[in-house]
Amino acid sequence: MFRTLRLSTRLTFRSARWNSTSSPATPPLMAKIRSDLKVAMRAKDTARLNVLRALISETNNAAKSSSPIQTDLQLLSLIRKRATGAKEAAKQFAEADRPDLKEKEDEQAAILTEYAGQVETMSLDDIKQIVSQEIAKVKDSGKKVEIGSLLKSLFGPGGAMDGKAAERAEVAKIAKEAVAAA
Repeated sequence: MFRTLRLSTRLTFRSARWNSTSSPATPPLMAKIRSDLKVAMRAKDTARLNVLRALISETNNAAKSSSPIQTDLQLLSLIRKRATGAKEAAKQFAEADRPDLKEKEDEQAAILTEYAGQVETMSLDDIKQIVSQEIAKVKDSGKKVEIGSLLKSLFGPGGAMDGKAAERAEVAKIAKEAVAAA
């Protein structure tokens, strides 16, 4: 006759996403790589597809680390690293008398160098000029020119190379040569 009402104090929580609305900065070259991936899928270009997937995978893995890839220069160094690895592998396959695998690695290296050429960096002459100007500033201040302090003044906040499209390794090599000559 009488139904007992069961009162339940169920609280319903709506699931909420706690993600930030800001996305990490992706290099412009990465956008091109992602669009080229789609083109390679449609064209069934397996060599290009494998290279592009590997690059995207490495950048995604780097995003989870302490040093994510956020600029074209960082992406360029990754591409060059993979290209040298492919060239070394091709050389080893040639020594092992495996022309089929050597051809595959050569094709991958060619694709990687194609993408490496799309990143514009400063010319060596511009870098040499900036380094020589910085050395002259250090000499005018009466300090001894040391490679460590020179690189700090070049790449530090407000330095001559701060925000410029130049690889640190190239600048360091040029700076070492200039300090040795000075």
